[in-house]
Amino acid sequence: MTLLQRLARRLGYDLVPRKKAKAPNAQLVALLKHHRIDTVLDVGANVGQYGQRLRDWGYDGRIVSFEPLSSAHQQLLTRSASDPGWVVAPRMALGAEDGEIDIQVSAETDMSSILPQSDLLKKISPSSAIQTSECVPIHRLDSIASDYVDGEGRAFLKIDTQGFEPAILDGATALLPRLLGLQLEMSLLPLYQGERDYLTMVQRLAASGYTLHLVLPGYFERKLARMVEIDGVFMRERPLEETP
Repeated sequence: MTLLQRLARRLGYDLVPRKKAKAPNAQLVALLKHHRIDTVLDVGANVGQYGQRLRDWGYDGRIVSFEPLSSAHQQLLTRSASDPGWVVAPRMALGAEDGEIDIQVSAETDMSSILPQSDLLKKISPSSAIQTSECVPIHRLDSIASDYVDGEGRAFLKIDTQGFEPAILDGATALLPRLLGLQLEMSLLPLYQGERDYLTMVQRLAASGYTLHLVLPGYFERKLARMVEIDGVFMRERPLEETP
């Protein structure tokens, strides 16, 4: 960091090169800062890639990561250990009910899902083949949110769970009105059996009072020459302080 950047940060500003400021991750962090987000719930954290990107691009608020897979959860604990503002929840999946559930473990762990893989995914990404399964605890976000979300805080929920996003929203009906924003992985093509497409998710969140503010590029499949997944970032139509 240059002297000028350090001086600017003391005054509450960040100076970044123009090209870097246009990068998708820079835009995401700028959005979080604009809305004064102080807690990010990172659901489907895998080994901490998302949390690390937030830190690399300047987000300095609290991160709470959730990951069900045993090996990925251990790597996540290691990655976050030196960051006092990065909390890792006990190993669990999140969904519409409390109990236990089987998750299919992919050779590429970030492609693991509770939902079965579609024929399309098996065809275009054989390296994502299922190797085994794990039985994991599953909880509603509403059941555990009070352990991680301050009633006075400004929270943001990111969900990247390979098609299981609707079930997680089903388990967060009490939490959703308290969130300022959400980031969802959304499908342009069905990679998992039973997953909802991006239009369905946009409409669902609009019905809950959220509008699409930012679209981040996701999985581009060269064999198809098209994007098959994107991330949508949604913010409340009215800030919490304006909500009756």
